[in-house]
Amino acid sequence: MRRMGRRIARFASLALLAVAAAVPVCSAEIVFLTSGRTFSVKSHRVEGDSLVLALRSGGEITCPSSLVERIGPDEFYHPEEIPAAIGLPPVPYGELIHDAATRAGVDPLLVRAVIQVESAYQPTARSPKGAMGLMQLMPATARRYAVRDPYDPSSNIEAGTRHLKMLLDRFELSLALAAYNAGEAAVERFRGIPPYRETQDYVRQVLRLAGRAAAR
Repeated sequence: MRRMGRRIARFASLALLAVAAAVPVCSAEIVFLTSGRTFSVKSHRVEGDSLVLALRSGGEITCPSSLVERIGPDEFYHPEEIPAAIGLPPVPYGELIHDAATRAGVDPLLVRAVIQVESAYQPTARSPKGAMGLMQLMPATARRYAVRDPYDPSSNIEAGTRHLKMLLDRFELSLALAAYNAGEAAVERFRGIPPYRETQDYVRQVLRLAGRAAAR
């Protein structure tokens, strides 16, 4: 009887293993950012100096490899920690943007849209005219807000958001965006959006990404 019992138990164990093996397992990975934040993704791939992360909620985001400390296996489901804004891809700086926007009293979606159009979320971006970082701060703007390192995401977002708030207090939305791109003097000189193709396209793109209708 004992031998028969052991045999039955063995067959039962093998059956359980077979059933477990037949159940599909969804592989996942945990991304550890240098900022200390983590979030779960389906997979990743390397493209040059960037990492392309496949999100659980669908879609992909691309971020510089320098922002990622390491990537490890994740056997458990975790809700996506980086919020997806309507019309904008999730970004590793979501918390920084939210905090800066809250302090300044600016819509976080508008800040996200400005960053998308200005630098495509590249913290080391530099324009031919000398604009720097995520929100493309000009040297004079960086000095105005006492920014020591304009390529530091936190400092850049904080100063850029404060500058955007100042412009929003001074102009209506479309003109504030035009001033962010072309400067306050240009908006005042033309008494509206300057007749520059770059600035006109810039305003339209930011408004579209932020989900706003252009003021008429």
